[in-house]
Amino acid sequence: GGLTRERAGFEVRDVHPTHYGRVCPIETREGPNIGLINSLAAYARTNQYGFLESPYRVVKEGVVSDDIVFLSAIEEADHVIAQASAAMNEKKQLIDELVAVRHLNEFTVKAPEDVTLMDVSPKQVVSVAASLIPFLEHDDANRALMGSNMQRQAVPTLRADKPLVGTGMERNVARDSGVCVVARRGGVIDSVDASRIVVRVADDEVETGEAGVDIYNLTKYTRSNQNTCINQRPLVSKGDVVKRHDIMADGPSTDMGELALGQNMRIAFMAWNGFNFEDSICLSERVVQEDRFTTIHIQELTCVARDTK
Repeated sequence: GGLTRERAGFEVRDVHPTHYGRVCPIETREGPNIGLINSLAAYARTNQYGFLESPYRVVKEGVVSDDIVFLSAIEEADHVIAQASAAMNEKKQLIDELVAVRHLNEFTVKAPEDVTLMDVSPKQVVSVAASLIPFLEHDDANRALMGSNMQRQAVPTLRADKPLVGTGMERNVARDSGVCVVARRGGVIDSVDASRIVVRVADDEVETGEAGVDIYNLTKYTRSNQNTCINQRPLVSKGDVVKRHDIMADGPSTDMGELALGQNMRIAFMAWNGFNFEDSICLSERVVQEDRFTTIHIQELTCVARDTK
């Protein structure tokens, strides 16, 4: 009873109103699988029955509370849901005479007192990959789809360079990616070198029977499954105070605990003797000299030498 690529029509692949806050409308495959393989939205979760739920703030009589409810697509249909960007005063009252809302899977406007829920964040519509694109709302949807897909194909550069223009999600992505070294318990850095970090754990974090020292061994110049180089660099110095979940060492494609997939370059939008016709770009010689886009690849090759008769 499942779908095959050949049988899936346009309706199955298309964006549906119930995708809002649950499945990303931007990030999907290009090619025969378009619309069939989707990404989870930034704040979505599954409930006990396997349905996707999205979080909303509760609104009572035009006042937005800090209470949050998770609703599935079926449960949210009857609610009148305002956008996260709706104008509020300091008492968290909706101040517009008419508020842009979603109701019965349609976009409309209603009075503030009719609103029952409000979006948690403008990011809750899109996936993590799409939320890393600055000024996403100014991009064409097809280009945003290509951009969120191509972030996965980024190769770790020799020296990571965190973006000058970001969205604020870079630190969360780097911490949750598992390539950085994150402090398990808070304390003071006892010793640091290129290959290990020793933390003297704070007294209030040590349980009885536990060791008062945490040792973190860093991964140095190891091959990844994609034949790229995994290398961790310490960010802390001796005597630094760290809290639980602080980032203590950078991994590949992270810089100062932030995701850094590329390099910051000064670019000019101009013609240059026809060398940058269509998709071509011209690079300064300094880009090569400074090893801006140099990458390390480690390949494991086996060679069999047999002595035959």
